[in-house]
Amino acid sequence: MGFMAIPAAGVFFFFSAFLTMIFWGIIAPDFGLRTIGYVESMLITIALWLIVAPLVGAAGRKSGK
Repeated sequence: MGFMAIPAAGVFFFFSAFLTMIFWGIIAPDFGLRTIGYVESMLITIALWLIVAPLVGAAGRKSGK
């Protein structure tokens, strides 16, 4: 299970970047922003993952006492 989690995370990352690009393109004109490409959406996705991953890890950790 652990070995397959690495490729699955990679696939999920690229899919998340694709969805970020699509949804950004939908809402950007409403806010007067320019649309972004796939590479920029990958940068946004990795930034969000770096922010959210420690929060999820801390929330998932049991307090123990």
